[in-house]
This record gives sequence, structure tokens and C-alpha cells, in this order.
Amino acid sequence: MRISFKLNGKPVTVDVKPNEILLDVLRLKLGVKSVKRGCERAECGACTVLLDGKPVYSCTILAPQVNGHEIVTVEYLASTGELDSLIKAFVDKAAIQCGFCTPGFLLTAYALLKENPNPSEEEVRKALEGNLCRCTGYKKIIEAVLEAAKHFKR
Repeated sequence: MRISFKLNGKPVTVDVKPNEILLDVLRLKLGVKSVKRGCERAECGACTVLLDGKPVYSCTILAPQVNGHEIVTVEYLASTGELDSLIKAFVDKAAIQCGFCTPGFLLTAYALLKENPNPSEEEVRKALEGNLCRCTGYKKIIEAVLEAAKHFKR
């Protein structure tokens, strides 16, 4: 079947199988490499994308479900400068280790700050709870999001 949706601001049309997951379409058919294959059970957040502005796990969404919708990935937001304050804070606070989980954290934090530009530490923790980092604790990541909130442009 053929589906059409907006990917990173541009319309795309792609042939998919009815049971094909969005993660595979993005990585294998459309070349989006920031979307990572992790747990494949919606537990790690490595495959996070924004679907109509909300963070979702692309490993649990069937590609036909995004027909007519908008998908945004970290590549696009980084290219527009919309992630500048988050990226700077992640670097300054040493919140990046291997980087595998970073795109999911950035997208989730971005969605939070778009909705709530001045979150409490508890709100940041709650928003990020679906993202796992296997390299470090979450203290620096939470600090980075709180720091980015001070400079975030809505």
C-alpha cells in the first residue's frame, strides 16, 4: 500500500506493507538514521519521533497509521536551530555518553519544552521516564533539560 505523510517538513510518499513498522520505514526506506532500533517493545525510547508534535515510539506504530500525519525527527529540528539550546545544555552538562539514546531524549525534551517552557524537575523526570540511558544516570540529562528551559525559544 502507498502512504503519504509529511517528514521533516516535506511531503513523502512511500510503499509499505500493512504490518510494517514506522521505525523500519524511516530507517530503511527513507534513510533517517537518528531513529534507533532498541528494545522494539516501547520501553527504551531510542526510536522516538514526533508524531503531530507528540513523542511516540516508532517501533510500535504501523506505518499506515501515519498516513496524512506529520513526523519530525532530530535531524530536522537540529537543522532548523530549534534544538540549539537543548544540544548546548546536553554538551555543557555532560549529558551525552555514547549518544545512542540522545535523539530520543532530545525529541522528548523538546516536546516537553514546547508545551511547558518552565517545567519543574519532577515534570522533566515524568516526561523523560520512557527514555532509557544505559551509560549513565539521569541526573545530568535532567539538569540539561532544566538548563535548556532557561534559553528555549517557543
